[in-house]
Amino acid sequence: MPENEDATTSKALRLGAAIRQERSATGISLSEFARTIGMAKSRLSNIENGHAVPKEHELGTILTRLDVTGVRYEEIVGLLDGADAAQWVATSLADQARQHEAYVDFEQKAGRIVENGPLLIPGIAQTEGYARAIMSSGGTVPPEQISTRVATRLGRRAVISPDERTEPAALVALIGEPAIRRVIGGRAVMLKQLEYLLKISKWDNVEIRITAEEGWGPNLEGAFTLIEPRAAGTPAIVFLETRRSGLILHREEDVAAYRAAVELVVQAAMSPTESAELIASVIDGLTPPVATR
Repeated sequence: MPENEDATTSKALRLGAAIRQERSATGISLSEFARTIGMAKSRLSNIENGHAVPKEHELGTILTRLDVTGVRYEEIVGLLDGADAAQWVATSLADQARQHEAYVDFEQKAGRIVENGPLLIPGIAQTEGYARAIMSSGGTVPPEQISTRVATRLGRRAVISPDERTEPAALVALIGEPAIRRVIGGRAVMLKQLEYLLKISKWDNVEIRITAEEGWGPNLEGAFTLIEPRAAGTPAIVFLETRRSGLILHREEDVAAYRAAVELVVQAAMSPTESAELIASVIDGLTPPVATR
């Protein structure tokens, strides 16, 4: 059993995974390495699994014995700050990068992903043109990084693709009606985006529901992602992002509040069939008429 179940946080999990990756790269077993650094095997195991946060001197010893230096050393040490906190708030560029890596890892290991996008198509369901248009005009992504960021975003779609995974994650996309009507990147780009939504809506593991423009609902409080893990022992997380920071919630009471919000949104949203029909009608409105002689 873990030393303390409450010690499991999203940042501690990422820190432990980084340590395990460095140890595994050397070929040394957990038991042997624990003896080498004079640490109980159970303690090291709990650290690597995110159930315990190492003390500063413990982490220093671990990284030194693994010959981790330079930028990689600083990256891992940076994860120690706030690793036992109730929330992972990332405000610096360095911590945002570490948080993004952790988020992608959670996504890759997800059993179910719920994306709430009241104003934009959720990232995991975006096409290349749509994603590029957002990043090019948003003012938050340096031009030299756009192509890499777009490629990364497209790569994340594999987690829900039955063509690329034998057990793809389930996706529930709660998309606001304004998101499918707002033309981003031009008509051709938006057409491809909506056509892609229709395509994935036919996958057995994907449920797309459009939330109507009328009335109030928790979906209007802002975009969020709820990730339920595939494996037991890993916490579910909620991810929220602003222009200047990212926030990961992992405490059960916080996650439960968003699960409840999801249920309310689903109850008020259109059915998958109604949603597909609406998307198809918007596509018809965007499609230029065929010229006749």
